[in-house]
Order: sequence, then C-alpha cells, then structure tokens
Amino acid sequence: MRLDQRLIAEMIEPGTRVLDIGSGDGTLIDHLFRLRGCDARGIEIDMREVTRSVAHGLPVVHGDADHDLAHYPDGAFDYVVLQRTLQAVERPREVLRQMLRIGRHAIVSFPNFGHWQLRLMLLFSGRMPMTTVWHTPWYDTPNIHPCTIRDFLALCQEEGYCVQKWMAVDEDGERAPWRRSIRLANLFGEQALFLLGRKEDCEPEKAHPGKR
Repeated sequence: MRLDQRLIAEMIEPGTRVLDIGSGDGTLIDHLFRLRGCDARGIEIDMREVTRSVAHGLPVVHGDADHDLAHYPDGAFDYVVLQRTLQAVERPREVLRQMLRIGRHAIVSFPNFGHWQLRLMLLFSGRMPMTTVWHTPWYDTPNIHPCTIRDFLALCQEEGYCVQKWMAVDEDGERAPWRRSIRLANLFGEQALFLLGRKEDCEPEKAHPGKR
C-alpha cells in the first residue's frame, strides 16, 4: 500500500464499518477486510478500477463523491475515508459535510500544495510545478482544488469540525518531526492526513490546532 493508505489503516479501529471514497483498485479495502476485520466497501468514479476491484471480490460500486454521497443514510458508517481525492472533487466543502453526516469519523489525505519545493518552483519558474506527488501537467490534471494544510484547517474551523488527529509526511515514508507545528508542517510536509469528528465530539483543547 501507499504510505498514506498504511497510515489511514492505523487510524481505523478493527471491526468497524468503513466507506472508502476514491477507492481505486481496492487495496485499502482489501487490507481492512483481511487484517482488521472491517466491513469495508468503496465508491470509485473510474469504471476500470471498479471492474478490477469487483473481479477480486471487493464490494466497490461506481459513483461520484460530488453527487452520490447524498444517497447514503445518516450514520451508516463508523469511518468515511477520502484518500488523495479532496483536491479532485468539484465541491470539497459539501463532500466533507456529507462524509461527517454518513460517518462518525472522516479520514482525509491530500497532497500539500504549500510544500516548500512547490513554492520555489512557482517563484522561480512562474509555471505550475511538477513533482512526484503533483505529476500531471496543468492542462491534464484531475486536481481542480489544490490546497495547503493551513487551507484545510481553516475550512475545518469554519465548518466546526473536530480535528482529532493530524500528521504531515513526506513521499519517502518519513513522518514529519514537526508534529506540533502547523506552520512547519505546511512548509515541509508533502502530504497530510486528518482524522475528523463532528463538532459535538470536539474536545476544547483540540478544536483549533491551526492556532498553534
């Protein structure tokens, strides 16, 4: 599995109900089912990936996060996962709202557009950056809403979501050492992971990590 998928799996309690949005080939779902005993299923927009998943016996349906989450009932899952898909959806704010309506927890991973290499590339070349994480040219990329870690935290504060856990990591698999500093994580973290809860589940000391 990718690094973010391994870290997501560690955030999920065994034996829980999980919906994986943008499940790809079903790697995370398969891991959660076999090794953590979860009732895990997925929704994927790419029909080829859906076909691959179903061929391996995985419960994945064809669907669009921007429109199809509204059809799920309230509280249907313990965890709703959005892995590296936030920047590619049309309405990220609404997708997050739906995730925390149908799930008790939401887990979101996304590439951090505030990373220092991207800033330098934009500064010195004046062109959209290309890295191992952001690896498609601007005219062919599915990423229509790139954001930074601080952008995401600001949205969570506006919506009143409880940030129960967060981390910044690099693409090589190292967790960032600046776990208590959002500003440093925003500068040096290549990708971010957030475990979110509803407002009523938020502890006062964890409500506003972006202010640290």
